[in-house]
Amino acid sequence: MQLLIAFFFCLATMIALWLWQRRSGRADWVDAAWAALIGLQALAWAVVGDGALEKRILVVLLAGTWSFRLTQHLVTRLAAETNEDGRYRAMREHFGRRQQSFLFFFFIVQAVIAWLFALPAWVVAHDPSPTLSGWVIAGVAVWFASLAGESIADRQLANFKSDPDNRGKVCTVGLWRYSRHPNYFFEWLHWFSYPLVAIGAPNAWLAWLAPVVMLVFLYRLSGIPYTEKQALKSRGEAYREYQRTTSAFFPWPWKKAVKGKR
Repeated sequence: MQLLIAFFFCLATMIALWLWQRRSGRADWVDAAWAALIGLQALAWAVVGDGALEKRILVVLLAGTWSFRLTQHLVTRLAAETNEDGRYRAMREHFGRRQQSFLFFFFIVQAVIAWLFALPAWVVAHDPSPTLSGWVIAGVAVWFASLAGESIADRQLANFKSDPDNRGKVCTVGLWRYSRHPNYFFEWLHWFSYPLVAIGAPNAWLAWLAPVVMLVFLYRLSGIPYTEKQALKSRGEAYREYQRTTSAFFPWPWKKAVKGKR
């Protein structure tokens, strides 16, 4: 029953947000809502879960902190923008007259994913074992590394964009030198912390759904494809060269030899 209530809460929230975007023209706020919904569910599981107190505290630490940081980052960025994020403008252009039908479907999918991605927190919050094993420590280490990496990538990109001299240029500083989407990579890495913490818990297999689904969405659906389509439109040949020399997702050294071959 708890999971069913959480599912309908996510669904109602996203439908309300879809109705709001019809008037505002800002579908990009779905990103912030998605992050917030996962955190709210995680906090709820920590409160109502019947697992060991240690595991419920971990849920607050891992999922709550992640959600708060990402939601705050997205809200700050979206509030500073007067126009809709390029990914969603690209979606509207691609679907044309069918854009609202597509966006409704997209928002419903986001509700389902927000519910699905809160399942790892539900698993951990219902783990009766208070033992903080080596797997739990490894999970916390992965969580810390991913959170630090994503924060650094976001800050490097924000600093780059804040310099007027960089307008229209491609960010290749710091982590962005080794991956075209280091923020996406560390976001994906973060979801491995829950399966590690959940090892040995009832229904632990559910925690593995998050990293698998996240990779599919980031790499093939709503993440990289639309982001790169917009980047090519705004930065042209400079971004094509970036694509030729820099890994799309996994951090990797520059392909320096590629430029000379082409």
